[in-house]
Amino acid sequence: MFIPSDFVATDLTWLDRLLARDAFVTLVTTGSDGLPQVTLLPVVYRRDGEDILIEGHWARPNPQAGHAGPALMLVHGPHAYLSPGWYPDKDSAGRVPTWNYAAAELRGALEPVTDPAELMDMLDALSAVNEASVGNDWRLDRDDLRQTRMLKGIVGFRFRPSQVQIKLKLSQNHPEANQLSVIDALEGSGSPASQDLAQWMRQVREQPATGG
Repeated sequence: MFIPSDFVATDLTWLDRLLARDAFVTLVTTGSDGLPQVTLLPVVYRRDGEDILIEGHWARPNPQAGHAGPALMLVHGPHAYLSPGWYPDKDSAGRVPTWNYAAAELRGALEPVTDPAELMDMLDALSAVNEASVGNDWRLDRDDLRQTRMLKGIVGFRFRPSQVQIKLKLSQNHPEANQLSVIDALEGSGSPASQDLAQWMRQVREQPATGG
């Protein structure tokens, strides 16, 4: 990922925030034919200091299912269009439309998981996180053969990133007056996505993106 120095984040709490906000990622591998294979899927994220573990699963017919070895994972954050008309210095030379966003790119190794007990644990964790987010408590019934039979249709994976790049392109390269004006415009837009981005812009102003 191309990241100009103004937008680099090294504090892993920003990765925590990205995956807490949206743990639906893009997983990219290279197939046997040398072409990219891409899957969009939900994951469970855990971090202990610098150690990161991400778990998920594929449908067994997916050509990517069972891939072992190098992989790239893209984590998507808030994003929105910015009009140069929002800048107080809009008459200055060089002000053009742009797009603000937050994202992360993780590179590491995939380990496929086929053991039924381990798959069950993965599904339990995934359902627990997402059921809590919608206020329900559905859990996989390990004694229900109709449910456990579906384990044959999936392949799990563990992903351990060895390289993490976090990009916070949130107008840090602009004067404070421009940043605040953009935040106000996004908050007043009526778009939930733009309002979400405005909150991230406020947060990056309050918390350093590097260190930690």
